[in-house]
Amino acid sequence: MSQSVCIISTRTPYCGQFAREALDAVLVCASYDIPAAFLLMGDGVFQLLKGQDSEHIPRKNLSAMLQALPLYGIETIHVDETSLFERGLAASQLCQPVTVLSQGELPTFLRQHSRVLNF
Repeated sequence: MSQSVCIISTRTPYCGQFAREALDAVLVCASYDIPAAFLLMGDGVFQLLKGQDSEHIPRKNLSAMLQALPLYGIETIHVDETSLFERGLAASQLCQPVTVLSQGELPTFLRQHSRVLNF
């Protein structure tokens, strides 16, 4: 097993600091050349919805951070297919291309990483 980290983000984009902390963790791993994967599950899939505007709430928009991921070597964002389905969303509604993982693929995907951090 390679020494890699999977960061799972399960919260909505503006519910506390969880989503931002998950993104920070991915960026820190990448900046230290630690192989990292970013997986959105549950309400975390809402982080990638197009057209978000945080102007009227005391939170920064996460879109710029999400768009910066490829600059740090995070080329793929993984999304749980069941989470999309349960929320009536499709990958085409998201602001970035994603790799959709089925329920059957998730265990294998997670076993590929030596550490899993859940936010």
